Amino acid sequence: MTSENSGERKVLIVRGGWDGHQPVETTDSMIPFLERNGFSVRVEESTGIYADTDYLTTVDLILQINTMASITKAEFAGLQAAVVNGTGMGGWHGGIADSYRDNADYLHMVGGQFAHHAGKDPAERTGEQSDNYIPYIVNITELGRLHPITQGIDDFDLVSEQYWVLSDEYNDVLATTTQSVRPWDAWNRPVTAPAIWTRQWGKGRIFVSAPGHRLDILDNPNVRTIVERGLLWAAR
Repeated sequence: MTSENSGERKVLIVRGGWDGHQPVETTDSMIPFLERNGFSVRVEESTGIYADTDYLTTVDLILQINTMASITKAEFAGLQAAVVNGTGMGGWHGGIADSYRDNADYLHMVGGQFAHHAGKDPAERTGEQSDNYIPYIVNITELGRLHPITQGIDDFDLVSEQYWVLSDEYNDVLATTTQSVRPWDAWNRPVTAPAIWTRQWGKGRIFVSAPGHRLDILDNPNVRTIVERGLLWAAR
């Protein structure tokens, strides 16, 4: 699917992987916003497009929602080169932070990797996705209160998967979330992890929102505002 016009900036949407994250529904919901903001949109259902290095040089933003998938060396090389040379990249939840677990260079570039989401009391679990939906708070950082992506947004509550993210200090963290300790958890003190972050990689900007498990979470007014602003911020 494409809506390309040579006079517009270009967005490449790469989607797929685990269907539980609704890669089609969530990305489709973002296309009208991107088009209203002057972008032409191309949608690809696999990572093969990343190997087309000539095309990627023309792309201003990559929106990737591709969970627990794989990427070849040539595909990653094309993606990395595009970002280093100025193509922005953004996404949400496992579609960007849990995409290619066996590619350390991808994890290095994106700046955060999903490690865990805390579940309900084991006695309340039924074997469904909802076993991992718990109430938590997204806390805007001091940097986040000044950043154009999150400025004017207060701390907010969600009931969804709360991502425990492995990350490093190179990220500009705009929001965090803190995993509490419950009697059935293995950890014994609260752990704070990034929930919204950006990262400069070469000339390219990267934006990641850990919230965004399914369309209902992406439709939360705070989450959608942050994601929309984040994609515009990341674009070349």
